[in-house]
Amino acid sequence: MEEKKGQPNNPLHGVKLADILEFLVEKYGWKEMSLQVDINCFKKDPSIKSSLKFLRRTPWAREKVEYLYLQSI
Repeated sequence: MEEKKGQPNNPLHGVKLADILEFLVEKYGWKEMSLQVDINCFKKDPSIKSSLKFLRRTPWAREKVEYLYLQSI
């Protein structure tokens, strides 16, 4: 029997960044998120779309958002 490949021990495996953001916005709101992760896309005219664009090209910020998500679930 062949083992499934992937990342079975990674809690973020299969979780979309958009789903992470939506969860955090619902749980904390933009203001609290900007206090937890100090990035402008959470402070000035925040939206899921602009945050996704920034986080997809900024690995350090994405790591902080993923960490906040893991601490929140």
